[in-house]
Amino acid sequence: MAKQVANAVADHSRDTGPGETAALHGDDRPAAYLAVLDAATGEGSKTERTRARLLAACARLMQLPGAPVPTVAAICKAAGVAHGTFYLHFADRADCAGAVLSGFADFLRVRMHAASAEPGGDPVRAATAAYVRLFRAHAGLMRHMAGGLDAMPQCRAAFHALNAQWAATVTAAMRRKAGPPCLNADEITRRAYALGGMVDQYLVQWLLLEDEALGRLSTDEDTVIETLTTLWKKGMEP
Repeated sequence: MAKQVANAVADHSRDTGPGETAALHGDDRPAAYLAVLDAATGEGSKTERTRARLLAACARLMQLPGAPVPTVAAICKAAGVAHGTFYLHFADRADCAGAVLSGFADFLRVRMHAASAEPGGDPVRAATAAYVRLFRAHAGLMRHMAGGLDAMPQCRAAFHALNAQWAATVTAAMRRKAGPPCLNADEITRRAYALGGMVDQYLVQWLLLEDEALGRLSTDEDTVIETLTTLWKKGMEP
């Protein structure tokens, strides 16, 4: 799945004109990740295409507002796949949902990295903006991945992997660019986890729990992005 995500972003990049880079880095279309899964249904062997159909169907059901992790029967019906075929690819519905979210975590990481690498821009703001917009566009999937203690272990594992990978990315970037005195790697990583957790909690309260007070303060998305960017920058100061 990680390879499919990377290939899909690369293909999009080649097909994207200079005026469309924002769509690549902060794609706010509801079908952004689903389009990656849909593309995979036409690639590879029959076995790979069937697995991709199950993943795409599961992702669509998980993306629905307030929907629980779908049942095996619901996934098979949406995918047009026989019930018994499901178990050739996944142990159970949690296994399938975990695979969906593992791929989604790869998708988020690739998009955020692409945004931060855009020449001439502010990498911290660009990555933050991409994450905010992708979080909003994929609120259903984020609810399952960042759902807290009631999330299935496979779903939590995808979120933990995303956090660990992004903390490592931030740490490596800080170590490359920072001159002395520089924070040590462990301190940077701790701060990356803490700051990422703050951003996630803000977005959960705003976009998933629909906190009215926070919503009134968050009507302008660019202002929210500036606030969260400031947190990252201030939090990483020596």
